[in-house]
Order: sequence, then C-alpha cells, then structure tokens
Amino acid sequence: MDQHQVNYKKNNFFVNRSLAMEKIKCFGFDMDYTLAVYKSPEYESLGFDLTVERLVSIGYPQELLNFVYDPAFPTRGLVFDTMYGNLLKVDAYGNILVCAHGFNFLRGPEIRELYPNKFIQRGDTERFYILNTLFNLPETYLFACLVDFFTSCSRYTSCETGFKDGDLFMSFKSMFQDVRDAVDWVHFKGSLKEKTVENMEKYVVKDAKLPLLLSRMNEVDKVFLVTNSDYKYTDTESIISLLQAGTPHRPWQSYFDLIVVDARKPVFFGEGTVLRQVDTTTGKLKIGTYTGPLQHGIVYSGGSSDIVCDLLGAKGKDILYIGDHIFGDILKSKKRQGWRTFLVIPELAQELHVWTDKSMLFEELQSLDIFLAELYKHLDSSSNERPDISTLQRRIKKVTHDMDMCYGMMGSLFRSGSRQTLFASQVMRYADLYAASFINLLYYPFSYLFRAAHVLMPHESTVEHTHVDINDKESPMATRNRRSIDFRDHECKRHQLTRSISEINPPHLFPLTPQEITHCHDEDDDEEEEEEEEEEEEEEEEEE
Repeated sequence: MDQHQVNYKKNNFFVNRSLAMEKIKCFGFDMDYTLAVYKSPEYESLGFDLTVERLVSIGYPQELLNFVYDPAFPTRGLVFDTMYGNLLKVDAYGNILVCAHGFNFLRGPEIRELYPNKFIQRGDTERFYILNTLFNLPETYLFACLVDFFTSCSRYTSCETGFKDGDLFMSFKSMFQDVRDAVDWVHFKGSLKEKTVENMEKYVVKDAKLPLLLSRMNEVDKVFLVTNSDYKYTDTESIISLLQAGTPHRPWQSYFDLIVVDARKPVFFGEGTVLRQVDTTTGKLKIGTYTGPLQHGIVYSGGSSDIVCDLLGAKGKDILYIGDHIFGDILKSKKRQGWRTFLVIPELAQELHVWTDKSMLFEELQSLDIFLAELYKHLDSSSNERPDISTLQRRIKKVTHDMDMCYGMMGSLFRSGSRQTLFASQVMRYADLYAASFINLLYYPFSYLFRAAHVLMPHESTVEHTHVDINDKESPMATRNRRSIDFRDHECKRHQLTRSISEINPPHLFPLTPQEITHCHDEDDDEEEEEEEEEEEEEEEEEE
C-alpha cells in the first residue's frame, strides 16, 4: 500500500472512544444518507421546491415559488425559535452563537433584546425545534425564506411573534407547523420518492465499493438494515440500484441477515412497535405479530432494538450501528442500548477542506492569542496600566468571521470561533467513530483497533511537559504524594489507639497502590484483561 493510501486511512476516520473491530459481531445500517447517499445540493433542492409547492397549494403566496435553495446558508444543528421566528446556532449549554431573522444576521445588542442573557432553555421543546438531520436542510432554508419574505414585504405588517395581513395574524409558530406538515406530506404522500426513483443518476451517489464491503462484512459477521422507509421505497429505490453497482449482481436482500423497514426510529430504540412480516411479493404486511426465529431473506416491519438483539443473538456492545441521524440513529442507540456507534457526517469533507486550506487563519488566531497574553506579561494586581487591546480584539473578531464564512453563512457545523456547537458536543458524546463516509472501512481489517487519541483539557494543551513550580501557598492541593505526610504521627496514633481500645488492629490503614493494570480507559479493555489474566494463570500453572 502506498503512502497516499496510508495517510488517507489515517485521516478519514475519527475516534472518540476506542473500538476493537474484532469484538463486533453485527454491523447495522441506516439507509437514507448512509447506504443511500444523496447528491447535494441536488436532492435538497428537490425537497425544497416540493415543499414550497405544497405550501402554495394550501394558500401561501405564489411569490414563494421564486425562491431557489441556497446551500451556502443552512447548516445542520440549528435551532428554530417558534416564538420569534429566529434561526439560532447554539452551544451545548444553550448559549447563542449566531442568530438570524430571515436573511438578517442579528448583532449582539439586537440578540440581547430578545434573549437577555444570549441563552435559551433547550429543554423547552414546545418553543425550540432542533434541525438536526440532513433532511432538515431544505426546511431550515425555507424558514429563513418565509420569515424574510413576510417581515420585509410591504403587503404584510411585521410583529414580534409573527406578521399581519389586514385583520389576519399569522404567528411564527403557526408558520413553523405549516412547514413541518408540508415537509411530512412531501416525504410520505408527495412525489419526493417517486422523483428520486425516476432520476437516480441525478439524486443518488453510486459506489461500486458498497456491495464489496457489505459482502466482506457478511463473511465475518452478521449485517442488518434498519430504516424508517417503507418496503416499497427500499426495494425499488437506492438499495437495489446501489447493490447492483458491483458484479456479480445478486438480490439486494442477500447482503443482509436481517432487514427492518418502517422502524419508526427513535421509538424503535425504546418501546418500539409490533414486529410484522412483509410480503415481499405485494409489499403488504402480513397479519399478526411475528414470533418466530430469524430467517434469512425475510423482511420485517416495525419491532424494536430489543427484538433485533434477540433475533441476532447479540447484546449491546456486540453491535456497531452506522447512521447519519445524530438523534434517531446515534444518540438513542447509544443511550438506550449501549450499541457501538458510527456517525456518518457528509459535511465533514468540506469541513476538513477548509481546515487544511485556510490553516493560515487558524495560525493567525493562535498568534493573536499569544500577542494578547504578551500585553499583560509584566502586569499584576497592583498595576493601574490598562493595555489598549481594542485593535487586537477587532482583528480577532475579523479573522474569526473570515474563518466562519469559509464554511458558509452560518459558519462551521462544529464551531463558531473557539466555541463548539451543540452538534459537535453530541458527536463527541455519542459517536464512537465518525467520518464523511463509512465506505473506507473496506481498507481496514476486521481485526483493526480504532484507538481514541488523548483529549487534552486547556491546562494540558497549553502547558509544556516541563517542571512546573507550584507554590504550596498558591494551592493547598499542589501535591497528593504520600511523601508529604509525616507517617510517624500516624504510626504513633495507631499505637496509642490500639493499646487503649482493643487488641484488634485495623487490617488496612492505607490503600495499597495498584501494582497491576486496574484502570480501564477504553470501552473494549475489560475482555482483553480477562484474556490476559487467563494467559497469566496458564503460564503460572506451566511453571509449577
């Protein structure tokens, strides 16, 4: 393998928690945006146009048909405020990083008028709706289009929580619900799926490596598919065409040990629904609940993750589930089942492109931070001098803004300046692995150990590995070394107490420092330790 391939492998899978591939017994897949990768922005443009047409058909102005989807505006993970009609980019704690009202980006004072602390209660799901999925991108831009249209058009009177047309008032909350209903209609009753199937070359990415990877997975482990799409769409659309991209052709169902359609994720990872069997000839569901064993070639509808584990004979950490939906695929499967998780983030390709091509902006920010610290270098609490940092602050803001705009109008999916987004925090918390595509698993052996890098805290990433002289007066916790304790006092105390109270001595006055490896840092360490202990016992027996 040449150096280019080695570097490609090294840099295209990112590990939050170590994962030993040899311990995975089942590979699970979502379909949309995972196995079936839709071309962007063509697919989002189709969804946007169909949703606008649906809104116009129920009474919204014809002028909305003039809007065209702009991929430079939206990003995943934004929050829509149904009270004020704003799109918000927030961090993990609800602090507002970016706020847009229509196409107008609000500045700090304007944001504070609506959100006095530049903060929202993310738990208020009645008011705040998180647009987390790739399917949400068209409606994210549509919210901006609608708010901008109704608040800027002279025909309408703009209000704080909506707009008026004569005696008619439309709240942003009502507008939001209309858009959500229109999106659902387009996906479940409209022509989105039909148009996708009619023009697969335009909307779906074909990769001849996909059937090869699934075949190799199926040779060593079980492979299953869990999708919210119905059987008819799954059978006629992306899967069948994608899996026939390679040779020799074979039925798409043969790549999977278990197929579940109409899964209704994230409900699937909780109480689930009734498990039904699909008649693959008619596409209709057979009556009654399926109670039999796993049968190859049978397609199921509904069910739950518990049922899937039972059918596959697997427990949580035996399964690596691969999907694109941070909430429906990754968060719920991790929190409720303990499955190992692989998040597909198609936007990562562009994020890495900016990260490398615009490295000079990141380097300038680091230099500005160093220069800022230098201005205060010779000052302490007795100093009356106040360095003028206004020019430096303006430059930091300008460079940060330029960096953000390289990603798009809403900035990076993962950060705004130095602040990580809500989406980024969820990726780090719930995705064991993440990448722009899972297809490069083809270049890794199934015995591979994906090892997580050390995540450094600020005190670790900014302090060099040299001796740091910490004054005991600065910190009473400067050391936890036993050598700082006078053990003679303890021995004297022990002698006096045991002589006066009892003849029984406490068996342990102090814990013993572990001499063997006892601190498990990676999720897959437990079983390895058991194997090591067994090997050590065998070696001891042989020596005896």
